[in-house]
Amino acid sequence: MTVPVVGARGGRASGAATRPEIDDHQPGCLPLDGESGPVVVGDHAMGAEPAAHVAATLKALADPLRLRILSLISSSPTGEACVCDIASVAEVTAPTVSHHLKVLKEVGVLESERRGTWVFYRITPSARRAVTTLLEAFAPATMADGVPHPTGLVDADATLDRIAAALASRYPTVDPGLVTHLVRESYASLARGAGVRAHLVATAEAFARQRLDDLVRVAEPAAGPRPPQVLFVCVANAGRSQLAAALMRARAGDAVVVRSAGSAPADDVHAAVQTLLDEIDDSGETPFPKPLTDDAVRAADVVVTMGCGDVCPVLPGKRYEDWAVGDPALASPDGVRAIRDEIDRRVQTLLAELLRPGPDPDRSRARPDLP
Repeated sequence: MTVPVVGARGGRASGAATRPEIDDHQPGCLPLDGESGPVVVGDHAMGAEPAAHVAATLKALADPLRLRILSLISSSPTGEACVCDIASVAEVTAPTVSHHLKVLKEVGVLESERRGTWVFYRITPSARRAVTTLLEAFAPATMADGVPHPTGLVDADATLDRIAAALASRYPTVDPGLVTHLVRESYASLARGAGVRAHLVATAEAFARQRLDDLVRVAEPAAGPRPPQVLFVCVANAGRSQLAAALMRARAGDAVVVRSAGSAPADDVHAAVQTLLDEIDDSGETPFPKPLTDDAVRAADVVVTMGCGDVCPVLPGKRYEDWAVGDPALASPDGVRAIRDEIDRRVQTLLAELLRPGPDPDRSRARPDLP
């Protein structure tokens, strides 16, 4: 028995050419026109030995901390990172960091070089293209289309579309397509950096709204005097920058627009820092680590960095300060409070400088009970 040959678009091919009907018991697929003999699919599959090697590498990469380490090294302007910087982002003990780095070295993804007392790590040349694809193509694709939905959320796409529609009406000067893009990107970036949260969608909406405010501030000239905007940046946006932002908001009220961000955001705000944030801000809003964006830098008048090195873009017309303060992630409870006090002194100095010229700004939301 014969069946007609079907053309590429599903129609009957011209001519009377026919092929034997497919027999499920044949050892291989039917040959294409002009070929001889059956095509054995197994001949084109990955070999057992290469598959085992690739599987071992993928297994080594299948760890959130190792992916963050690769992201940190890959995004470094120098293409490498000191073990001390990696440890500060990892927020785990030094032996744990060493173990993860050793695993990545054993599968050929990382190489190291000792310089004095420090060891620097970089991605091996042979793995650089694969790691770039993993971080810049595969990871965003999985987060954009396959993010595990938070508990209770049945349809993330529909919810994000509703948020985008509401924000588009709130920001009529911004293209609706761009609003939708920012909402989805905000959702994906927060999920990518911090995993699934109970309130991920609400957090993404707040982040998208903040980004739209920054976008409008940059794109549209001010009709009159407007409050200065300050951006605090640290590595994880889980300690120093969160404290600085909360203190600035509490002391300045609406007189200053405040932002915070991290070059490699952590999963959550440090527990010891969260306790202090609750003391500073009694509004009930929950702070969350968020990534640094170009719009946040462009919208800022002052950019304050704290331990994040040179990851923040340097733009003309901006005032940059680098505050050398301790990392609360590594401090005792008393040490965390001492860090808060040091940051507060710097915040008060900066605030006095920002509010010195011109008429008295609106400080209606300032906390009068702060010393």
